[in-house]
Amino acid sequence: MSNELIINSTQNGCRIALLKNKQLVEFHQESDGNRFNVGDIYLGTVKKVVQGLNAAFIDIGYEKDAFLHYLDLGPQVQSLNKFTKLALSKNSMSAKLSGFKHEPDINKLGKISQVLTKNQKILVQVVKEPISTKGPRLSCELSLAGRYLVLVPFSNAVNVSKRIGDANERKRLSRLISSIKPENFGVIIRTVAEGKDVKELDKDLKNLLQIWIDGVKNLKTANTRDKVIGEMNRANSILRDVLNESFDSIVVDDKELYEEVRSYVNKIAPDKEKILKLYQNRVKVFESFNIEKQLKTSFGKSVSIANGGYLIIEHTEALHVIDVNSGNKSNQEDNQETTALKVNLEAASEVARQLRLRDMGGIIVVDFIDMRKSENRKKVYDRIKEVMKDDRSKHTVLPLSKFGLLQITRQRVRPELNIATREVCPTCNGTGQITAAISIADQIEKTLDHILTAQNEKKITVSLHPYIHAYFTRGIFSRRVKWFLRYLKWVHLIEDSSLALTEFSVLNNRGEAIET
Repeated sequence: MSNELIINSTQNGCRIALLKNKQLVEFHQESDGNRFNVGDIYLGTVKKVVQGLNAAFIDIGYEKDAFLHYLDLGPQVQSLNKFTKLALSKNSMSAKLSGFKHEPDINKLGKISQVLTKNQKILVQVVKEPISTKGPRLSCELSLAGRYLVLVPFSNAVNVSKRIGDANERKRLSRLISSIKPENFGVIIRTVAEGKDVKELDKDLKNLLQIWIDGVKNLKTANTRDKVIGEMNRANSILRDVLNESFDSIVVDDKELYEEVRSYVNKIAPDKEKILKLYQNRVKVFESFNIEKQLKTSFGKSVSIANGGYLIIEHTEALHVIDVNSGNKSNQEDNQETTALKVNLEAASEVARQLRLRDMGGIIVVDFIDMRKSENRKKVYDRIKEVMKDDRSKHTVLPLSKFGLLQITRQRVRPELNIATREVCPTCNGTGQITAAISIADQIEKTLDHILTAQNEKKITVSLHPYIHAYFTRGIFSRRVKWFLRYLKWVHLIEDSSLALTEFSVLNNRGEAIET
């Protein structure tokens, strides 16, 4: 099984695709202007305390105040508030918290008005990005995630991931971390720490401690709404969480971003630096790896599955509904029960992929094709649990009901990813009436004639839609061959399915765009 991470740099940020056996399983878009990412720590101000909700609204700079519930304060919030107050008063205390005296834990069943007051400054961490009409969701239980460990200030507990099942390994890791962790810091040991030696774990712990120390320095000079500690960019955070032995390729198409990723990979897994490659081909990286086409076919309302079945995916504010249909698969089996089972098993794998791909969260209801036998419903339930093991978001899957409905809850921490798969015709603007008499093919040929004769360019490359590419290159004596005979210059054509049917771009021999 091969895992590949493809990173495409764009004008507004970057696009990140995770491929498993050449199939797209995760897709992320990161915008340069995107604020309030999960993991960011801000200095906020309490704007309103709402007794009825037992919660407070915090101003961290978003257009809507962020939400902080009493249960998200954490037992050590009084210690955090004390530390924040001392830091803002520029007290010369140690950022390493050595000798820091803890305040008593708050009551689990207490009221938020006993802890927070209006206009109070408070250190908070984003746990859920702004979604729909809601502002960010916050927590005061600060944590800094690393490759193998999670550092938790103002705690002393050492916890081991439940996914590490070996009792001896759990004891080894717990004893090891307890012996090296600094005072007044708790640690959560991540699943990937299994089997790692003390040197690697200690290095990760020191990196996290340094991030905290740098954050405390920022806090001492911070104003309200300022970001004190920022989560790393999306590409590096994905590498931190998923990079393992099964990865055989990381491809980046931008030199600056490549150096940034190389530096991070060298820090967390030096042995993996050799699989990092800088993509320098003229064909766009997402085209080369067939990602653009997969995006177009995977984000529509209707999604095809193997052997003729398909899914219909509907989104509402309250929940997501996925309907499984057999399509022309219904003619391929002997009886209805066998058909339903085979389609449902194939659909289960695609449902799990779609949840990761679109980052769908909240409540998801899947309407599988009805099956009479309970053992068949059990097979479908087992399949979807198996294929969702690789999903890094917290999720719960309930068994199928007698009506064939499967309920899934999946943690939602950022807005669902949605990519438009329908395009408005740029020629008629969706009206169905074409006002321009010139066709796109004629327009391209007139542009080429001007560039090759009037501007006397020697080597040019044209990126265009695959349909137009086929029109110019089909047959032995194609239109492109006719251009060569007319101008005695070969025109290099590149398919780009990200372009609309009537869009094209022309590059010179240095890869620079030629104005048309």
